[in-house]
Amino acid sequence: MVTSTDLGALNDLVGPNTWADQFPHPPGRLPVVGDLRSVDPEGPVVSMLDWPADVWPIAQFRIFRHRFVMIGSAELTRELCDESRFEKVLTPAIAALRDFAGDGLFTAATDEPSWRLAHDLLMPAFSKTAMQNYHPLMVSAIDELFDFWEGRGDIIDVAPDMTRLTLETISRAAFGKDLGSFERETPHDFVLAMVAGLKTGRRTGGLSGLPGSKPIVSLLHRANARHKRYVDAMLDDLIAERRRRADEGEVDLLAIMLRANRDRGETALDDENIRHQIVTFLVAGHETTSGTLSFALHYLARNRELLERAQAEVDEILGDSEAVPQFQQVAKFRFVRRVVDEALRLWPTAPGFTRGPIEPTVVGGRYEMSPGDWAVVHLPKVHRDPEVWTDPLRFDPDRFAASEVKKRPAHSYKPFGTGERACIGRQFALHESVLMLARFIARYDFEPADPDYELSITERLTLMPDGLRLRIRRR
Repeated sequence: MVTSTDLGALNDLVGPNTWADQFPHPPGRLPVVGDLRSVDPEGPVVSMLDWPADVWPIAQFRIFRHRFVMIGSAELTRELCDESRFEKVLTPAIAALRDFAGDGLFTAATDEPSWRLAHDLLMPAFSKTAMQNYHPLMVSAIDELFDFWEGRGDIIDVAPDMTRLTLETISRAAFGKDLGSFERETPHDFVLAMVAGLKTGRRTGGLSGLPGSKPIVSLLHRANARHKRYVDAMLDDLIAERRRRADEGEVDLLAIMLRANRDRGETALDDENIRHQIVTFLVAGHETTSGTLSFALHYLARNRELLERAQAEVDEILGDSEAVPQFQQVAKFRFVRRVVDEALRLWPTAPGFTRGPIEPTVVGGRYEMSPGDWAVVHLPKVHRDPEVWTDPLRFDPDRFAASEVKKRPAHSYKPFGTGERACIGRQFALHESVLMLARFIARYDFEPADPDYELSITERLTLMPDGLRLRIRRR
């Protein structure tokens, strides 16, 4: 995944930059500052969508001496997703998160032994059996959100509330701990420490490679040290406690990892790496899903016809707005799933991923790439490719009807990344998103709290609606 931090960071992304000099670039380039004026530093991902059409589908963004190469078409994405030619490359902002998340799945390089060991170890954590065990944890968190909403009136602050919900769900699924997100006015100390760690990673990633930045980076790391110690100590204590108790029937990710790790001998992961995997699961999982749910609710609240179609489907399957979906029923919410997919098309909450060549190659029939070069697949642009998507700015869940999906070329829709480095928790995220959205739809009608609200995007580790408030009414 590429974060919005990567797209705003001043980093030399293409080795010696010989490759980057081949490309079109946004208008108004200046001799020293380059393309600084062509993006909003607070929202680089979204502002790149406004570049003229003739800049795309492959473009260079330069600021001072630092260059990014951006990919914005399904056809070029198809090339970069060829696993025989390209592989994942860690961006500076993701590499900066290693101070917080270590060599977890998200932040480890593919050639690091810990990545393969952890990947194989975590596969059982996303099996059907594991998902069946996570399902009631998700259900209980949704019930708590409903109590939280109904105790506060009829206006909900969507993105923060979705983040409470998904963080609570994922903490319970990861290590069986209730963070009390719906019972406290201020977040749990663990949440504050995690947020501080992510902010530090974003800031240090943005400074990476800039002249004179090392003292500032060191200062930021020192300021974050107490937060890191808190997270590390809390998770190390949880792991040690589980080891002392052995297997007492826990079904969370930590229990699955410890059980799978017992008989691995020399290939077993140490406790530090297990901690890194838990942090990675929390970081990579909660913001992406909360953003997906927030965007989906925004579009449903503004389109009564789509909301009623979703409600009709949920009512038919559940028969009662108070009924709790069983695990096997979630797959039956096909229109709700299409709403989720369409939300991820327009606003992929992880807005890109990065690919580098394994050997010297040519992209698009003309652009030479060598190992050490790399390019960012700009997913919001790819997901709006007019060669693939008719009327691409329109929110239309029926694009994801099975008959329509079959017509589209491969690699035109990649919200979870690509290849073996694609999101290992994809099934968790989709089950969670569909279950939660179905329950919201079954219980409430939604409408904008402010009819004049225009969707605004905030860019942090992920994309998220900003200032989105809805009015809810029990059905």
